[in-house]
Amino acid sequence: MKIKVGVIFGGSTVEHEISIISAVQAMGYMDQDKYEIIPIYVDKNKDWYTGKMLMDLEIYKDFNHLKRYAKQVVLVKKEDQFYLQTLGFWKRNIAELDIAFPIVHGNNAEDGTLAGYLDTVGIPYVGSHVLGAAMGQDKVIMKQVMKACNLPIVDYTWFYDTEYQQFEKDIKKDIKKIGYPVIVKPATLGSSVGIVYVKDEDKIDEAIMEATKYDNKIVVEKAITDLIEVNCSVLGNYEYQELSAIEEVMGTDEFLTYTDKYIGSGAKKGFKGTGSKGMAATDRVIPARIGDDLTKQVQEISKATFKALNLSGLCRIDFLVDKKKNKVYVNEPNTIPGSLSFYLWEPIGKKYPTLLDDMITLAIKDYKSRSRKVRTFDTN
Repeated sequence: MKIKVGVIFGGSTVEHEISIISAVQAMGYMDQDKYEIIPIYVDKNKDWYTGKMLMDLEIYKDFNHLKRYAKQVVLVKKEDQFYLQTLGFWKRNIAELDIAFPIVHGNNAEDGTLAGYLDTVGIPYVGSHVLGAAMGQDKVIMKQVMKACNLPIVDYTWFYDTEYQQFEKDIKKDIKKIGYPVIVKPATLGSSVGIVYVKDEDKIDEAIMEATKYDNKIVVEKAITDLIEVNCSVLGNYEYQELSAIEEVMGTDEFLTYTDKYIGSGAKKGFKGTGSKGMAATDRVIPARIGDDLTKQVQEISKATFKALNLSGLCRIDFLVDKKKNKVYVNEPNTIPGSLSFYLWEPIGKKYPTLLDDMITLAIKDYKSRSRKVRTFDTN
């Protein structure tokens, strides 16, 4: 009997389209002899839809016109079974699910929001749970935790948008202490959205205003001028961690931009019928050209970061390497990385279908383990 996998993607997030690309890629590579794939698309209004048509990337170019061919649904639990159910007075069960597979990116989805909802319903799911997902999305919280765990991070400061309005001079002094150039980031976004590289104080106000378009919490961190960006994917849980190859990413700017990741020349070539390669399109060198000592550091720090932030399933840890100082810094984790970082596993012999299978198997084992823990007490 096939395992019924509900792949959830989309959502009310600026990374909505990236999520669609990642999910369609993954569904195209799942072993259909082993899994029954049920696509679950969450549109920008947070409405849920299902239907086999949603496995075709072309649908999303005009979804508002074509959505009448999909079924709008909600996720429900009935007698320890999970179903996608239609709306309205005459409710029907459209599909049964055994496990959910979120492939979502960004706020209102990857940040623990969806994980919390799935926990509330009670369905097993792939990936990090609420705490890990939330910490992995908030660049301030993750830095505070990593600093407490003695993991190497660059100097930074942070503030809310309202604080900048009230204490602009003091905040600019703090930024000056860090030393230009700096990178200004919205605290809870990914995919390089809203990030600005600032070479001097004349441009800092403009960069902060850009970041506040996307978030009320802003991070400003020291930019490494002699920089190599490297990434390592981790698969596992708190007990064990398996590591991918390490990539050296080749951006066209001071940092890897949204364009580098998703709109570069490679993205236009397509990937197994999706029309886009997503993160697989990024120019990269594998293995990263950083030498044995730095490679070992990246591997050790990847595992330590994974455990410190309470992550599970698969993630990608991004690093900044200062070539001049020969030093490694953790940049951030991606708890549901673009294209699920399959391209980092293939060089060490783990093909994409096997990676997806490992993720689902790990989630099932985790669900069974968590189910054995005491959750409630029967009282009079």
